[in-house]
Amino acid sequence: MKILSLFITLLFVTTISAQDTYLHCGKLIDTKNGKVLTNKTVIVSGKNIKAVNDGFINPSNANDIVIDLSSKTVMPGFIDMHVHIEGETSPTRYLDRFTKNSADAAFNSVEIANRTLLSGFTTVRDLGGSGVNVSLRDAIAKGKVSGPRIFTAEKAIGTTGGHADPTNGMRKDLMGDPGPAEGVINSPDDARKAVRQRYKNGADLIKITATGGVLSVSKNGHNPQFTQEEVNEIVKTAKEYGMPVAAHAHGDEGMKRAVIAGVQTIEHGSIMSKETAQLMKQYGTYLVPTLSAGRYVAEKAKVPNYYPEIIIPKIKMIDAELRKTFAMVYKEGVNIAFGTDAGVFPHGENAKEFRYMVETGWSPMFSIQSATITNAKLLDMEGKLGVIAEGYIADIVATDEDPTQNIKTTETVSFVMKEGEIYKQ
Repeated sequence: MKILSLFITLLFVTTISAQDTYLHCGKLIDTKNGKVLTNKTVIVSGKNIKAVNDGFINPSNANDIVIDLSSKTVMPGFIDMHVHIEGETSPTRYLDRFTKNSADAAFNSVEIANRTLLSGFTTVRDLGGSGVNVSLRDAIAKGKVSGPRIFTAEKAIGTTGGHADPTNGMRKDLMGDPGPAEGVINSPDDARKAVRQRYKNGADLIKITATGGVLSVSKNGHNPQFTQEEVNEIVKTAKEYGMPVAAHAHGDEGMKRAVIAGVQTIEHGSIMSKETAQLMKQYGTYLVPTLSAGRYVAEKAKVPNYYPEIIIPKIKMIDAELRKTFAMVYKEGVNIAFGTDAGVFPHGENAKEFRYMVETGWSPMFSIQSATITNAKLLDMEGKLGVIAEGYIADIVATDEDPTQNIKTTETVSFVMKEGEIYKQ
């Protein structure tokens, strides 16, 4: 009886001390319907949204707290579908792989993760690193360090000499012959093994480099780098293991092969034909434009010695095509998901992508929806993320101004909540 009495007492104390948070929101963005609502109270209980009420409601429980966001615009936490959270742009980047250890990447990634969260990005999709990204994902999920919720591809899959070959640019005696375990394939059999290895290593999804890349130490930045059979096998095997596939692609032919194979997203899409854009609409493929990366790389290419010389012609060629491509993509109505390629530029500046999207032609509301409700759907988190409504996870950010009127305000969020916990106020 004493044990039962003690249990009831503890249960009673826990119940009366439970704390809800009342957010008084001057404006609230309804991402589901594309509207800006006014004077709402969002009640957060634990990790979830308990209710969204009209007007500013005060709690009756003395333990509850009120956060005054009556002068702010409140919206769901942002989701970035393309980051590289283990590292960051630097003039020494190409030397660092010979001088830095995985432990260095791990410590750096913790600071990067925190910086990303404080900039309003409560969820990210990491598209390729050394494997530190898997451990970081787990550490954040267990509350050991602060950062965004991570969905990771672990190590990207490429071909020998291709964009994701980790030995590109090394001298011959250091190159070796990396294979499926290292994410390098040269046949459908290799492709199958590489996908299974990513699954074994803890990946949530697969990332392939369907074409050459701009920043890899190789001459071609847009050629197709998988046969149709190879990319078909990657997507087929990934689906069997419950993993979607994201395809880095600058050139049109590699894009086309990836779309036909059934990838979920095309990353970058720099030199895309109208035919491929229409193919993407037919297959329901999403484009992640990563406009921020293109802008940053084009500027840094003007700085002497920031990038190796072999990279500069690729940057100039891709930059010349970007604006034409995205004008066409906008006109064709290709499905768009928000992603930045953070790491190619400094982490924490992810929200500049909103501004660049608006400059390209998409509306402020469309850009916000792409980074919330659209990306939640692609991450299979529909009904959990991307909307401020009852039952959703309490990932919430606020800006000083209304981003539908001034999109640049997203670049300086003043409030960040993730899973009901306040990280910035």
